[in-house]
Amino acid sequence: MRDTRRARLTLGLLLAVALILITVDHRAGNDHVLGPVRDFAGAVFGKAERVGAAVTRPITGFVGMLRDAPTARRVITDLRKENAQLRDELSAQRLDRARVEKLDSMLGLAGLGRYRVVPAQVVARRSVAGFEDTIEIDAGSGDGIRPDMTVLSDVGLVGRIVQVGPVSSTVALLTDPALSAGARLEGGNELGVVSGLGEAGGGGNLVRFRLLDSTVPIGVGRRIVSFGSQQSRPYVPGVPIGVVERVDNTPGEVTRTAYARPFTNFSTLDVVSVVVAAPKRDPRDAVLPPKPAPPKPPKPDRSEDRQRRSSLEAEWARGAEEGPPVAAPRERRGRHGTQAADGERQGAQERYAVEEPRSARETDSAGAAPGRAPRERDGAPADDGRGGGN
Repeated sequence: MRDTRRARLTLGLLLAVALILITVDHRAGNDHVLGPVRDFAGAVFGKAERVGAAVTRPITGFVGMLRDAPTARRVITDLRKENAQLRDELSAQRLDRARVEKLDSMLGLAGLGRYRVVPAQVVARRSVAGFEDTIEIDAGSGDGIRPDMTVLSDVGLVGRIVQVGPVSSTVALLTDPALSAGARLEGGNELGVVSGLGEAGGGGNLVRFRLLDSTVPIGVGRRIVSFGSQQSRPYVPGVPIGVVERVDNTPGEVTRTAYARPFTNFSTLDVVSVVVAAPKRDPRDAVLPPKPAPPKPPKPDRSEDRQRRSSLEAEWARGAEEGPPVAAPRERRGRHGTQAADGERQGAQERYAVEEPRSARETDSAGAAPGRAPRERDGAPADDGRGGGN
């Protein structure tokens, strides 16, 4: 549109009309002269505004999303890092709590046996020449660790130290086939040797226990403790080893073989302790955990007894209502066929009732038998035949 005089005049007129309408509407106040016009204009322009907003809203939202995308991406990345950090802290707290519980149990076990120990943490599993089942711990010569020292867990024997470094040491586990330890049965002095089975022990990590005396009885459930070595190297006495699970009865052998499940779970080793000073006296069986209580026998099911009792009570009640049972007549087999015993008994009673008066009359007419006292009838004294009374 070119800037001409006519265009300027038109624009001025429109502005003047707008100012006049605004002034009149302001002065009118609550007057309804221009109310319908204002309502019509608001309805028309309101619909146009809503349509324009509906059309432009997706476009403005998309533009805003593009503008805020880098910031949102940074926020999401920061939140993910924070979640991962919180998850790691929670896992560390749980692990620390489990380690604290194991450490407390381990110190309790050492206190029962009067062992002086140095705690350590398992850092790796490694292979050493001559052994196939070993672990690495974070305690070394600087902590007072020496070769051939006993290593404990929170529940029993783990193995012995085979190599020592300044800050770390290597432990050969009890399940290693190259390892052997003197042991005895709980509550006695029956001696034997415990040795590892390695991969032959399977997932259960069983160990072999050979009794030196084949005549000694041994059964499933017997517990084994360490017998101890000379000067307590490499094994201190009284450490729990395991529970017998299977016994091989092979006649003719000099020794007797059993297989025991260790108290220590070697697949979840985390915190251990090294015995740096042995007790002055053998603790014997004091370090063994308490035996589990035998399972309670299941309570007998009394539902069947209650049903049987209720059925009997119902039968008794029914019998009381119907009266006593009538016995069936018994039969007797004779020459004239089968006859009812009850009928025969009734006939005999009738014949006896008829014959009894007859025999009484015959006796009275015949008199008393000689040498026998006269019989009394009806409560009156009988006549003795001499006449007279007194």
